[in-house]
Amino acid sequence: MFFERPEGGNRAILISQVIDSFDDQPDNEEFELLVDAADFEQLAHIKGHRRSPSPRYFIGDGKLEELKSAIEAFEAGVVIFNHTLSPSQERNLEKALNCFVLDRTGLILDIFSQRAQTYEGRLQVELAQCQHMITRLVRGWTHLERQQGGTGTRGGPGETQLELDKRMLRAHIRQVEKRLAKVRASRAQNRRARQRAEKPVISLVGYTNAGKSSLFNAISGADVLEKNMLFATLDTTLRKVLIDRLGEVLFADTVGFVKQLPHKLVDAFRATLEESIYADLLLHVIDASDPHRDEKMDAVDTVLGDIHADHVPQLRIYNKIDQLEGVEPRLERDDRGQPSAVWMSAKTGAGVELLKLAIFECLQKDTQQTTLVLPPEYAACRSELFSKGCVQSEEISELGEYILAVQVSTPFLNQLKAHYPKIQLVNSSSNACT
Repeated sequence: MFFERPEGGNRAILISQVIDSFDDQPDNEEFELLVDAADFEQLAHIKGHRRSPSPRYFIGDGKLEELKSAIEAFEAGVVIFNHTLSPSQERNLEKALNCFVLDRTGLILDIFSQRAQTYEGRLQVELAQCQHMITRLVRGWTHLERQQGGTGTRGGPGETQLELDKRMLRAHIRQVEKRLAKVRASRAQNRRARQRAEKPVISLVGYTNAGKSSLFNAISGADVLEKNMLFATLDTTLRKVLIDRLGEVLFADTVGFVKQLPHKLVDAFRATLEESIYADLLLHVIDASDPHRDEKMDAVDTVLGDIHADHVPQLRIYNKIDQLEGVEPRLERDDRGQPSAVWMSAKTGAGVELLKLAIFECLQKDTQQTTLVLPPEYAACRSELFSKGCVQSEEISELGEYILAVQVSTPFLNQLKAHYPKIQLVNSSSNACT
């Protein structure tokens, strides 16, 4: 059950208002990118200023007349607000303008409905849409106004049909929630299996269009869609990546964030976002060339707080340095000497090795320095250790055994012992980071 486009098609007039009483003011550039991502044709962008929103129309009477004239002049079928409107404001505007009205939440839901590809993703979008729709059903039943009639009637227009529809929609929401619960249970089971395998999980988070998918592809060799568009990808992707001296690490690419991300979407996508909650490390991908990057970083941190993922260690990745002059790849450290940020370009590959080094240092709390004794038939194990850059020195015993001095993560060492039970460990010591 996805939203259908109005009969007016995709010809849209945009409207943004600076409201003095609001803390967050509209980002017009991002708004236009969202409209493009939804495949609407932008005919005009009307801007204005008010001390506070009008309870009836959100905008004032003068701006309402300006909108009417623009709709008539451009033959527009849709008006899109860069704000969240109440159900009554939407109904009043549609009646006054004789035109379909879409607010910011509805716009983002429309984009998500077009982009969701997996079964889970489509269920999540469907749930968010139903929850959004149930507060707005009344506008579809004004033609049943004659049903009100009678002495002492307390109902509104089309009340009987409206209540029937609400009950049907609530029942559908419960069905979708049950399906999502099964998907979440399956995801939780898979997560427990990964934890038993002791493979670290790294989750990529960031503002939409910061280059998460490009970075994911650059480091994992995956082929996730890369496009200069907001919300180009929605569905979570998991890939195994070999990191020197760590072994296999799981990377999870999650949905991008925006300012004022609708709470309905945050709730609906909670199962997907749980990959960030249970991750061992978050890579916060930032568009280094964006002049508003600090505001967008704050927006991402806000959502991470909303889903209770703000406790997970975070490494900031300043991506797209190829769009800046005189900026070279570099690794920044905090006062304790731990990696705090990497400046790089996923597009050109500059700084990818620095990123891998930073990941190793962030996750090496369970790293050991030890000596392994491998029997001659474990040549494959020896090759695996060399391929991951774990070996510091090697000797061959008189019996043909491989004696390797290695620095290796505990999870990877446990994987080796499970696959090669004849491995002998001597002189093991921890190299935990402080």
